[in-house]
Amino acid sequence: RNLPAEKRGLWDIVGRALCSTEVRDAFVRRLAPPLERRFGADYRDVGMFPIPILTRDVPKYKIAPHTDTRWKGITVQFYLPPDATTEHIGTIFHERLPDGSMPKVVKMPFLPNSGYAFAVGTDTWHSADAVGPEVKTRDSILHTYFVDQGMLQVLRNRGRRIGNFIGNEVRNLVR
Repeated sequence: RNLPAEKRGLWDIVGRALCSTEVRDAFVRRLAPPLERRFGADYRDVGMFPIPILTRDVPKYKIAPHTDTRWKGITVQFYLPPDATTEHIGTIFHERLPDGSMPKVVKMPFLPNSGYAFAVGTDTWHSADAVGPEVKTRDSILHTYFVDQGMLQVLRNRGRRIGNFIGNEVRNLVR
């Protein structure tokens, strides 16, 4: 809603595509083994509520190793760099060892037409190193599928969506 008018049409199309049943089903098929481990044999029937968000990280942004909340079923990030000069600022995936250490296993290259997706679990540790001053912005689409099973989760997901909408509107009025 707060994008310039000339960009709104394109992002409306992108948002509708990302929220489609076909895209959700493709992620569920691709991530079937970890989804089945988490949700059991009926993992295909678990409701997933999609929320795509355009996000912009700026210099000094960083996030410590963490797993996503159990409220999430699938996390997807599409990288949107203008070129290949910021390959080094991608998301890092970790392994948690029995001694509590979390070595880096892989860093996703922050390149055009790239990104990652994973089924959220207790073993999906990830982080992002601090974005350095050489980077103007780290733009991406963060596309999250929230678990949408049962009345509590349905109400929570819709309530959060309304709260995010109101918060964004207030922030844009204050600017």
